[in-house]
Amino acid sequence: MKTAEKINDLVYKGSENSTNPSPSSFDRYSSVEFSISNLQYIYQFKIRENSSSGIGVYIKEDSVVLKHLRVGDILEMKYYPVTLSEQAEYLKTEIKYISKERQGRFRGHYLVNLSII
Repeated sequence: MKTAEKINDLVYKGSENSTNPSPSSFDRYSSVEFSISNLQYIYQFKIRENSSSGIGVYIKEDSVVLKHLRVGDILEMKYYPVTLSEQAEYLKTEIKYISKERQGRFRGHYLVNLSII
């Protein structure tokens, strides 16, 4: 099975059932950072708001980290605040769904929808 096919198998089609965090989550955090236990790097992504999907990050389709993320995974993520005077927070976060962007600015990326637990 090709990598793209494996990733496509992970895409959750029922995004309408996802829970969206409160709008204050969008205003409060600018980026999120996390690591995967069997990968040597720490990954940091800008948080994106999407009214239909809540809070999420875009990851390039050829990124190694994408192969290690699954819908339902719960990760300890470090959220960086918009305001530099505030400290970053570690929050348990669930991956609600992963969907491929087929057009627009983020074509060639996957939107990974996050839900702070």
